[in-house]
Amino acid sequence: MSKQKQIPKFKTEAEERAFWEKNDSNDFLNWKEAKLAAFPNLKPSTKTISLRLPEGLLDRIKIEANKRDMPYQSLIKVWLSEDVKESQKLG
Repeated sequence: MSKQKQIPKFKTEAEERAFWEKNDSNDFLNWKEAKLAAFPNLKPSTKTISLRLPEGLLDRIKIEANKRDMPYQSLIKVWLSEDVKESQKLG
């Protein structure tokens, strides 16, 4: 079996992303020795956006959120996430 290559140090995430897009991880890691990792307290980073919605639509979303006893912003995120997942399955 060939010797594993050394993973370089990266200055930015973009630099690391570009590296892994062009290189096979099998050349750098022995996946037979890999162990499952769990990060239960890791929260995904979020970004604040501004979204303009018609008032009537926002009112209907708020009504649906109240029925589910959740904030309307959370319901919008759930709906968007579900829609993207479904679109990815179909695409």
